Amino acid sequence: MALMITLHDVRRIALSLPATTEKPSYGTPGFRVKDKLFARVREEGDVLVLWCADLEEKEALIRSDPAKFFTTPHYDGYALVLARFTAVDEDEARELITDSWRNRAPKRLLAAFDAEHD
Repeated sequence: MALMITLHDVRRIALSLPATTEKPSYGTPGFRVKDKLFARVREEGDVLVLWCADLEEKEALIRSDPAKFFTTPHYDGYALVLARFTAVDEDEARELITDSWRNRAPKRLLAAFDAEHD
């Protein structure tokens, strides 16, 4: 599997999750669950913004692989991490996008998703 995802991969993975729609965010593709943004492509076109469970998870991801995960001052204090398309393969992208979706999905939808995927 190629160690690089594309916008096509991101879109396919995100839109496969329940109650997900695509709507531009800051002029770039954004993905929402019940109208709550859970992933978006940054202006560079090859960086994905993802929601973490908390700031500790964000810091752990960045420490684990700073070539893959990073942040900018704009995201300081927010449980959002940036991931480079060039450093993520499709399996990891699926895990990251799904985790971000889980962090933003309403409880009932999440419970139904978990019941279906146990």
